[in-house]
Amino acid sequence: MDDFFVHPTSIVDDDVVIGKGTKVWHFCHIQSGARIGENCSFGQNVNVSNNVTIGNGVKVQNNVSLYEGVILEDYVFCGPSCVFTNDLTPRAKYPKGHIGYKKTIVREGASIGANATIVCGHTIGKWALIGAGAVVTTNIPDHALMLGVPAKQKGWACECGELLDHDLHCSKCGRSYIEGKEGLEEV
Repeated sequence: MDDFFVHPTSIVDDDVVIGKGTKVWHFCHIQSGARIGENCSFGQNVNVSNNVTIGNGVKVQNNVSLYEGVILEDYVFCGPSCVFTNDLTPRAKYPKGHIGYKKTIVREGASIGANATIVCGHTIGKWALIGAGAVVTTNIPDHALMLGVPAKQKGWACECGELLDHDLHCSKCGRSYIEGKEGLEEV
């Protein structure tokens, strides 16, 4: 407990790993089997379900539930009240349990805007930018800017967060990219 902070209103179950420098704020619940990296931040009312894996430097804003099957790689940002699912065909009367959950992977540095919904079974590429309120229903390429319902690609985003011009160049930090098999690759 000396290496990380958990607010007294939060609950951390047994068999949880929390990395050095991580902060868990008001009214959060970290469930058994969760693995959380270093220097993460969890805002108010965040739920991290059983067996969720979270990398280093991840920021999860208020009112987000990370359900079993979700994997967040390093430096992922989850905006306020964004939604993850883990069952494509849920029924209250016929629960599937963890065997029926679909895996969702959010790759390094990707950002998910406030109130966006991530339908399970998909991968969000590195440094992708999902706009506020978007609904992700497919795999997302690295650096893709995704907006709307359902989310459609509307451009490309730099690692620094700036939108790229038509030449795939960032006017803010100077990075340049080319299209590759997974999305964009830095030159």
